[in-house]
Amino acid sequence: MRDRLLAAEKVKAIDWREDALYLLDQRSLPFEANWVACLSAASVAQAIRTMVVRGAPAIGISAAYALVLGAREHLAAGVDWRAALEADFTLLAQSRPTAPNLLWALQRMRERAARVKRGDDPLPALEAEARAIHESDREANLTMAQLGVDLIRKQQGNAQTILTHCHTGALATGGFGTALGVIRGAFLEGMVERVYTGETRPWLQGARLTAWELAHEGIPVTLSTDSAAAHILKTKGITWVIVGADRICANGDVINKIGTYQMAVAAMHHGVRFMVVAASSVIDMSVPTGDELPIEERDASELLEIGGRRIEADVSAYNPVFDVTPSDLIDVIVTEKGAVERPDAAKLAQLMCRKRLH
Repeated sequence: MRDRLLAAEKVKAIDWREDALYLLDQRSLPFEANWVACLSAASVAQAIRTMVVRGAPAIGISAAYALVLGAREHLAAGVDWRAALEADFTLLAQSRPTAPNLLWALQRMRERAARVKRGDDPLPALEAEARAIHESDREANLTMAQLGVDLIRKQQGNAQTILTHCHTGALATGGFGTALGVIRGAFLEGMVERVYTGETRPWLQGARLTAWELAHEGIPVTLSTDSAAAHILKTKGITWVIVGADRICANGDVINKIGTYQMAVAAMHHGVRFMVVAASSVIDMSVPTGDELPIEERDASELLEIGGRRIEADVSAYNPVFDVTPSDLIDVIVTEKGAVERPDAAKLAQLMCRKRLH
């Protein structure tokens, strides 16, 4: 399957070339494919904050390259690059606080910077580390796709009708996607009849990104409102719900795009298996349960304004970005280290001790 996925690759969101980071602006898709050139750590942090780039893996990769840009900027200015880079670490860490990939990638870059000898040029080492983080995610995507497809084949075989949520494809990662990577792989194996995806309000990642990626590759896809999920599970013969994760807690609770929790509840009611696909860097063993984490909220204007015009002057709005899906609603978590069925704290601790499968 690896060779078939590589041959089918059409979409990428991150491009490091000519000593700059280019990010495909996901705010303008599917209408325009605009690339944003980032030449500093601050410009990458701004791109993360403003949703130019989104998806936990893609955010982490972008932050790694941002530190290369930061170090280059500080060296050109003739300042102490080590001290100046700490401010970049802080700025980037605050750009999207929920995704642990961001902090994981920043810490990995910090550790690599610490190993640079005094007086040596840090840029080759930092760039090599950022490239390694990027390539590692790409390889993880390939491994997860194979593991997820094997699970689908083992449980139900061909003729899959899949429901997914938000966006977990190539645009959100350094490779082929997490949940969408599994769906891509299953389609290449002739196992997918149709994929249903909700809009994912208010940013419409499902409508603008997921549907676009799937249609772009000839995978049959049907778009619906988010609120149609339970009805679709009841009436459309869904065989799997496959989603990604922005963070997974030590006990297997999953923090993902708002709406995931209610989809998991509906899936259990209808006897549909629920798969979470995410790199192991998303698993945060320092957080015991999902109840320990504050849920990020975005500005109320995303709900109260359409085209820059306020739709109602006298109401407030609650705009949580994520929700927590309890582990007892999840059938399997797929990572590049392996798959964990009926996840709990003991199984995840054991998983994190393993080496990668690729």
